[in-house]
Amino acid sequence: MNEQRGMTSDDLYQLTWVNDPVPSPQGGHLVYVSRQINEKHDGYRSHLRLLHLDSRKDRPFTSGENDHSPAWSPDGAQLAFIREVQGKSQVWLIASDGGEAQQISHLQHGVSSFLWAPDGGTLLVKSSVEMIDKKSDSTSAEGYNTDHKENSLPQEIIVDRIRMKSDSGGLWNGKRSHLFVIAPISAEAIPVTTGHYDIGDYAWSPDGKRIAWITEMPEEGADHSDFTLTNHVYTSRPDGSDLQQLTPEGYTFYRLSYAPDAQSLALLASDRSYGNATLAKLYTLPISGGTPECLSADWDVQMNHSLVGDMRSHLVTTGPLYSRDGSSILCLATIHGSVRIARFALDGSGADYILPDECEIYQFAELAQGQIVAAVANTQHPGDLYLYEQPGDPGIEPVRLTNSNPQLEQDIWLSTPETFWFDSSDGLQLQGWIMKPHGIVEGVKVPTILEIHGGPHMMYGFTFMHEFQLLVAQGYAVMYLNPRGGLGYGQQFVNACREDYGGGDYRDLMESVDYALSHYAFIDPSRLGVTGGSYGGFMTNWIVGHTNRFKAAVTQRSICNWLSFYGVSDIGYFFTEDQIGGNAWEDTEKLWKHSPLAYVGNMQTPLLILHGEQDLRCPIEQAEQLYVALKRRKQTTRLVRFPGANHELSRSGNPHLRVRRLEHIVGWFNEYL
Repeated sequence: MNEQRGMTSDDLYQLTWVNDPVPSPQGGHLVYVSRQINEKHDGYRSHLRLLHLDSRKDRPFTSGENDHSPAWSPDGAQLAFIREVQGKSQVWLIASDGGEAQQISHLQHGVSSFLWAPDGGTLLVKSSVEMIDKKSDSTSAEGYNTDHKENSLPQEIIVDRIRMKSDSGGLWNGKRSHLFVIAPISAEAIPVTTGHYDIGDYAWSPDGKRIAWITEMPEEGADHSDFTLTNHVYTSRPDGSDLQQLTPEGYTFYRLSYAPDAQSLALLASDRSYGNATLAKLYTLPISGGTPECLSADWDVQMNHSLVGDMRSHLVTTGPLYSRDGSSILCLATIHGSVRIARFALDGSGADYILPDECEIYQFAELAQGQIVAAVANTQHPGDLYLYEQPGDPGIEPVRLTNSNPQLEQDIWLSTPETFWFDSSDGLQLQGWIMKPHGIVEGVKVPTILEIHGGPHMMYGFTFMHEFQLLVAQGYAVMYLNPRGGLGYGQQFVNACREDYGGGDYRDLMESVDYALSHYAFIDPSRLGVTGGSYGGFMTNWIVGHTNRFKAAVTQRSICNWLSFYGVSDIGYFFTEDQIGGNAWEDTEKLWKHSPLAYVGNMQTPLLILHGEQDLRCPIEQAEQLYVALKRRKQTTRLVRFPGANHELSRSGNPHLRVRRLEHIVGWFNEYL
């Protein structure tokens, strides 16, 4: 047996990601998505695989370069999926016994998602619609299935929305997302929704009579959706007629699904009682509408997937699902570093967790006999499919259905994080993790890097982190923590950092370092590093402006100036008001007080600044301000710009730049630690 080696940055190219398990209605097998890096084209590729549950035989099912989002027809005879060809995604169809796939949608702007109608006769698809006709400046919803030739001359861009850009989509392109019904035989797209609003999650009622969706539909003749952070649930007939609003004011709805009897909806929603820091709760709503009933009111838990990782930010995680018999609702829950499945009985008999903790469940599906197939990751592997024969019985081990990354177990030494808890100076219970480095020798102290997650309303936990494993392979101990403001520890905890950025959260991080130094003798207190991205980048900037205990720092996609962030970020105008508590013209002093740039005169720690040039969440001007100020003061710093990269660089960005980013982080710490 060969001696195992440590993780490298190039190992990213060898990883496989498994997602979207979809059991066949005929039983006995399922299809799932296998995703890898396409090193030749410096991008990603994915295809569908067919897995037989009894024999465990697993084989490729489609051969496209980018096939994903599979869904069986209700009778299981056909499989629809999305295939991307030359940058445009459309729905394709393949028989359950294989063969050649056929394209069945031809929408001008492609398809982002779809659902089968319960009778299998049509598909409900979501696609972009050009709302402004460039010649007449009028609303246009024509030509769904036709090609449109753009004027080759440069065109001015007219902006009349405050939400004029998004990090994932770039500058607003005049399109809105809407629903269409497509008959596979004719491929004609019939609009269900139209107007100046975007469709969120949606569902088809089991009887096929109604469609439900989430949106913020503006009043007639007005568009206030850019200023409104709440939304509504609507239903209509499949042709768009008989439109009904089901929900009252004051909620933000995220996900929905129909009950098997089509008489109610399961909803993930926030009542906005703590602004953007409000926990998502599980609700039910009669199909006649009214005030949603909160099933998780007694659970101080985030009912959603909110775990930070660098493996799968591209995925849509599973929303709330009624059990097949309609007796309960299954829902992902974020708690204490884990993402678990919670089951809420609808007869009022209670709720419980049905799968084990200390892992990340990111998708799941229920089989006909009540078993659950779940996509599960932990600290030692990025994710595989498991079959839980009797969910809720901890004595029965799950059956592992896939082994997507055998090289991790065979060839690579992986550090197993040790979790710890301690009490903050003001009485909060804090959870953290420590990872020992590769080749650690008893009695020898090692440099240690503090990692800080983004959000801040997210959570570190029991999942695989390529970046962390790379650092321990380089000889660093890695510690990470969920400071106040993170999810997983209740409503008051997640709300505790609002209007106090750099206060209690900073103390939590410093006290976590103190705790680690007192409990782990292998940490060298003279060789500490710190890094983080987004909010973690903000905290890195804040830390080096308030202490010199760290000998090197790397700030990534960070915030340094709330005054300018307010006007340049895609979320700046509402996020700053919600999190810091003011705007740039009335609360200038307050925003500046919480800006790391205000303390640049104190910064002496060698600081590497990493930033994507197309980051619209934390635009690169934030990095430039900090870099120029440090350079002007002749401090040790370097700015690395990643062309074409947005805020998601470290998780789903260009593979080559993801690797280069990791190499810059390692290189900086190697030089200064």
